[in-house]
Amino acid sequence: MAEEKKPKNVSVPLTTAEVWTKNYRDDVSSNRPNKKVNSYLVNRETLEKVLQLNTSKVRVYVGVNDKKENTLIFVGAELEEKTAIYRDVFGTDESCVEGENSDIVFDFSEPNPPGKGDNKSPLN
Repeated sequence: MAEEKKPKNVSVPLTTAEVWTKNYRDDVSSNRPNKKVNSYLVNRETLEKVLQLNTSKVRVYVGVNDKKENTLIFVGAELEEKTAIYRDVFGTDESCVEGENSDIVFDFSEPNPPGKGDNKSPLN
């Protein structure tokens, strides 16, 4: 089976990620069997970009994108010693116009509902 053409840019504006995670939290129907997700397939570039933030941890949020698909949103996380809380660290997008929010997060994940993932995996 030929692989679908996917967007090359894995960066997502923080404002978009905020909408997606709110969509996920607000979607009470996401627990229905026809929306079940067993796993996510993550683009290597997404992982490389979040690792380039050089943080000690990576946090993954769940969101619902504009296509109404569950998606994973990756950010760096660094310990704030004073509070002992890991704070989110965002990438920056140099292509943003001055004055616009240039914080970005990283997304390119593909939900794998039952029957779509690796059927030979013991985790599926």
